[in-house]
Amino acid sequence: MASISELYDLYLRHPKIATDSRKVESGCLFFCLKGERFNANDFAREALAKGAAAVVMDEDRGISDPRVFLTEDALVALQELARFHRSHLHIPVIGLTGSNGKTTSKELFFTVLSRKFNVCATLGNLNNHIGVPLTLLSIEKSHELAIVEMGANAQREIAFLSSIAQPDIGYITNFGKAHLEGFGGVEGVVKGKSELYDYLRAHSKVALVNSSDALQMTKSEGIERLLFGESEPHPYSFKLKSETPELICSWGDRAFRSNLSGGYNFSNIAAAFRLGLHFGLDPEEIIAGIESYTPNNQRSEWCRTDRNQIIVDCYNANPSSMSVAIENLKKQSGKRMAILGDMFEMGPFEAEEHQRTVDQVLNSEIEQTWLIGKAFSRTSFSGDIRSFETLFEAENELKQHPLQGFTILLKGSRGMALEKLLPLL
Repeated sequence: MASISELYDLYLRHPKIATDSRKVESGCLFFCLKGERFNANDFAREALAKGAAAVVMDEDRGISDPRVFLTEDALVALQELARFHRSHLHIPVIGLTGSNGKTTSKELFFTVLSRKFNVCATLGNLNNHIGVPLTLLSIEKSHELAIVEMGANAQREIAFLSSIAQPDIGYITNFGKAHLEGFGGVEGVVKGKSELYDYLRAHSKVALVNSSDALQMTKSEGIERLLFGESEPHPYSFKLKSETPELICSWGDRAFRSNLSGGYNFSNIAAAFRLGLHFGLDPEEIIAGIESYTPNNQRSEWCRTDRNQIIVDCYNANPSSMSVAIENLKKQSGKRMAILGDMFEMGPFEAEEHQRTVDQVLNSEIEQTWLIGKAFSRTSFSGDIRSFETLFEAENELKQHPLQGFTILLKGSRGMALEKLLPLL
């Protein structure tokens, strides 16, 4: 069996990692991971033929090739290699998690800090037990800072990812009603996300904390903190000046604009500013970074068509993010419409939380609402609310009766694929 030190010596010579046989390149290290529907050990010969420098397998397929490294578990080997690499890094690592806004915060941090440093950050939302190791293994000698996004849908997962990423600074965006099925309710969410604080506290690291969030302040007690908030003294105080259509924030007497939609993004903008100050950036550099960030990942993204303007926020959804998105839509001018898709991973809370969302819409004075999905179709509603059990039904309705002149919120869980409606809006 190959040792981690042997793998690390090989990694230093061949730092390109692949876990998908279709993306194997000459000179890379290919880890044969397993899933419910695949076993990458089946593609070991193919990876070798493509020129992989090494193939890390956890099944002996009788392949006689010096490039084959046998381990007990290829996934564990990948994680241990990432942990070993992290222990050899001498740059600040920022770890972040939270129920909502993780990826947006990560991209804001990256945009701001890249004004001064060569920053490595999580690509997309590769934030799980595979994505975090891959992010760490993408950190090169030339990088001066790293930002690692960590996601979880059950307790002990953030603790595990923190043990790999070993963050020097940690940020929890918020505690919300996300992955309720796996966490076992809101209390489980708070406990699970707070595992990042537990790591920081145990290792004498630093927490980036919004002092306006009482629960975050309580959970981060006993940790050295970088505080920011509306009640903090200058230069760590920020104000939200306007929410529509984009956000306008202020720092002292300096106002600046963000291309993000929704007041719920204000705290993450302020966190990025605070982090920039901590790392010695000039305030004008920070503002330039924030103002230059344009979301293009279906998260709080403005999209204007010939017929409507759309808040595209359909990468993911949970009861907390759905609620603040509806509140943001209420504040928009003109005719407003919500197109909402089912929220997944609700478990026993599914019926209650979908009905709660519908009740919020009913009390919102939003002109029109469409509900899409099986969970929403089982709720009780009235007035200008229409329900479609499938996306296909909604697509047909839009083809026959196009919408015109609305500000539309498009929000639902990733699996609902609501972005398919965009060409019809």
